[in-house]
Amino acid sequence: MSKITIYHNNRCSKSREALALLEERNLDPEVRYYLKDAPSTTEITDLLKKLNMKPEDLIRKKETIYKENFKGKDLTEDEWITILSENPRLIERPIVINGDKAAVGRPTENIEEIL
Repeated sequence: MSKITIYHNNRCSKSREALALLEERNLDPEVRYYLKDAPSTTEITDLLKKLNMKPEDLIRKKETIYKENFKGKDLTEDEWITILSENPRLIERPIVINGDKAAVGRPTENIEEIL
């Protein structure tokens, strides 16, 4: 069985729900507190491949930092990846990684598809 990792923010109810789901199934995930331990651009690139998403699809567009600094800008994928790495608060959460698959846990049912 693959190692399961969750990009977790314990202040987020959806993130707590996702972690509880994994723990209920005795999966013992590695918890990545991504706000304190921001992913590198390489990690984000790898994550996006597993999610089959573009960088802009992973951005929390309701965040103030997005609205004030990035909304409406025409940036390249590499530029967005750098922005996500430098501003991890903009990364949608929770994200669960299982081997070469990943899912954003909104809704939590999305996680079921990769377990």
